[in-house]
Parts: sequence; structure tokens; C-alpha cells
Amino acid sequence: MLSLVDINSYYGNIRALKGVSLEVKEGEIITLIGANGAGKTTTLMSISGIVPPRTGDVRFMGESIARVNPDKIVSMGISQVPEGRRIFPYLTVLENLDMGAFLRNDKDGVNADLDYVFGLFPILAERRNQAGGTLSGGEQQMLAISRALMARPRLLLLDEPSLGLAPLIVKQIFEIIKKINSENNTTIFLVEQNANLALKVAHRGYVMENGRITLSDAADRLLTNEDVKKAYLGI
Repeated sequence: MLSLVDINSYYGNIRALKGVSLEVKEGEIITLIGANGAGKTTTLMSISGIVPPRTGDVRFMGESIARVNPDKIVSMGISQVPEGRRIFPYLTVLENLDMGAFLRNDKDGVNADLDYVFGLFPILAERRNQAGGTLSGGEQQMLAISRALMARPRLLLLDEPSLGLAPLIVKQIFEIIKKINSENNTTIFLVEQNANLALKVAHRGYVMENGRITLSDAADRLLTNEDVKKAYLGI
């Protein structure tokens, strides 16, 4: 479904990604784990067109998207839930969700998806007329995921969904991630610092260090890999 082929991405003269290659198969959950500053977020930004790779290629459904504008990438079927949620604080919950469906014109489909996300997160239905900025951190994360789903993506990019949340809320969010994948056949690319949790929900995983992929394997095997356990699982 998605392949990154030897991509190099920069911030000015700083090379953040160094020859990154990976692939995502349709219907799976893959996770990218690594330390702070390893290049995980830049990888997602390179896929979504916000930090286009300077060299290399990003291919989605067989088509190159490395030089495609972010709004076009969304219309092709890729949505990103950014790190830190980044909801619109002064818009209501419903208005935030409407923004997620901005590029769509199938009113019945949009209404059906609205019912779907309210079913996933009933608290958002209760607070549909409340300003997004007044929600708790966990509720804002639910809103950010729901906003991305309103674009009806084939591939959902999730950047640190557990960041700053209480353990009980994190557990709920990850259960929903599995549900979205299994019920909708939505492919998920998960970037997460909580490597233990990420590898438990993913099918496959990649390890990133200093802008390079250093290891890839089935998620269950990465969980028992001694280097991964020592570096990322605190074991």
C-alpha cells in the first residue's frame, strides 16, 4: 500500500532522515519506534507532504506522492493525527469534525461517518457543541483521531497518541486503534514512544535510530528481541 524508497528529508541543512526505506501492507498496523529525535515524526511528515523528501520516493497505491501537496494526499486517502493533537481549540467538537471532512461532498457518507466516530467515542457526542479547547487531554486525542477519520482514510498516520495521557485513557485509545483497523480495514502507521504498547497492537515494527531504520521484524519478535528490550522496553 505504502512504500518509502531511500528517502532523505531535511530541515534546512540538517538531514533528519537518512536513506529510509520501509513498506506498509494494506490492512495491517505497523509501528515505528525509537528515541526522541530519531526521525519518527519527520517520517510521517514526509509521507503526508508537510516535509517532502529531498531525494528518494514515497509511493501510495503504486503512485508517487513525494512531490504532491498535502491536501491532495489527504484526498488520495491518507490522514494524519499529529503529535500533540493540534485540534482547533475555538471550534466546537462538531466543527472540528466537519473540518476533517472538508474535502468531501458526499453528505450521506459524512453523516454516517459522524455517527461512526460518535459510536467510537460517545463522550464526543455528548460534547458536540463544546469548544475543543475545553476538553481534557484524552478527549482532545479522541477528537483528533475522529477528525482524521472523517476524511475516510485508507491509511491513518498516528503520531504519539499516548503522549501526556493517563494510563486508563491510553488503554482505551489503543483498544480503539485496534477496532478501527479490524472493523474498517483501515491500515494504520503508528509512531509511538511507548514501544511496549505499540508492539502489542502492531503486526510489524521498525526501529529508527538517528534518522535510519536499524531493525525491522514481526512485532511479537521485536518484543522479545534483547536489543529492543534493553533500549526501548526497560527490561
